Amino acid sequence: MGEKLICQNKKARFHYSIEDSMEGGICLLGTEVKSLREGKVNLGDSYGTIKNGEIFLVDAHISPYSHGNRSNSDPLRTRKLLFHKREIRRLIGKVQEKGFTLIPLRLYFSSGKAKVELGLAKGKKLFDKRETLKRKTMQREMERGRKGFDGDR
Repeated sequence: MGEKLICQNKKARFHYSIEDSMEGGICLLGTEVKSLREGKVNLGDSYGTIKNGEIFLVDAHISPYSHGNRSNSDPLRTRKLLFHKREIRRLIGKVQEKGFTLIPLRLYFSSGKAKVELGLAKGKKLFDKRETLKRKTMQREMERGRKGFDGDR
């Protein structure tokens, strides 16, 4: 089986420069998995934090399952992420450096298991964001110009 993308944090690459990324599992409840299969998740304001040598995902909004009952959990609850100890130790060292934070980039199913891609990110300044936007606009205009040039033949 391949990967099935559930949700992607599109603003992460705009607000942060991603230095490194790694894949890990995520501890979920049954109704949360069903809600993920419906695609009802938002990673917009979420981030990763390290407590007692474990990594947790904070503020990831997984909507309550539509056919669930009282077994539905809090949509914004903190969820544990599953990484190997050596990966966690490496991340702890990097996060303690100035300005690094853990940002979820995407959530997907891989071989039937929910996975999260966590990025080691450094916040961009306002002028960096403007530069990224300018570069993207120029690239889009060049592509548009190239299409128009090829179409004339």
